[in-house]
Amino acid sequence: MGRRLAIIALAFSAVAPLLLLGLWSVGDQWFFPALLPGRLTLESWRHVISSRLAIEATVSGVVALATAAIACALALPVGRAMARLGGWRRRVAAAVAFLPVAAPPIALGLGLQYAFASLDLTGTIGGVILAHVVPATGFLAIYFAGVFTALDPRIEDEARSLGATPLQVWRHITIPIVKRQIGDALALGFLVSWAQVPLTLVIGGGVVRTLPLAVYDYVRAGETRYAATGALLLTIPPMLALLAARRERVAPL
Repeated sequence: MGRRLAIIALAFSAVAPLLLLGLWSVGDQWFFPALLPGRLTLESWRHVISSRLAIEATVSGVVALATAAIACALALPVGRAMARLGGWRRRVAAAVAFLPVAAPPIALGLGLQYAFASLDLTGTIGGVILAHVVPATGFLAIYFAGVFTALDPRIEDEARSLGATPLQVWRHITIPIVKRQIGDALALGFLVSWAQVPLTLVIGGGVVRTLPLAVYDYVRAGETRYAATGALLLTIPPMLALLAARRERVAPL
């Protein structure tokens, strides 16, 4: 009974905020102490389609997809190399990879700002993508280090002993074996970028407008209905990623 109550409480704590956001997004004239909105309207959702919010959501998606692809391509060989290290070398490599993940994003952004400004990348979508790639690559490198630590390296060694080139080993052995993990890594890289605010604000300089920045502006302006609608849009990709991962895990072999 205790476990059931704990599961119910956990489910309620996860669903209740989404239900509240849903009511806020369609509610009008909702004042204390009323438990429900006085009137329902879809005006905020129509606003998503007809306003800049749709453009900002599209920009967020493009940035997150590009970040996931670049970070995954960089982190895959780095994680494999980390898994081949031993002793203190692996610990040092893991600490270096974890540093951009553990560092406060605002501090990381200020550290990158000077270099990006000298390269004329501030205030551009490309600069924001590269800024997001830094923590995403560190996160995924640690993930792939765990993946390749569990992978028997003798499989690749056997292919090389039969005359396979390094490129052939990557193409026909390594990539197919970790194909499912690569899909998970792409989803993780997407999520690292999707809700990123400090790096976008510092490197984008307010020129590159993404969905999290729009939601933040609505909150500051007191536009509760629009802020709730944008917040619900922010939750859609993580929910889809979790559902896709769940479906992949239960799919028959």
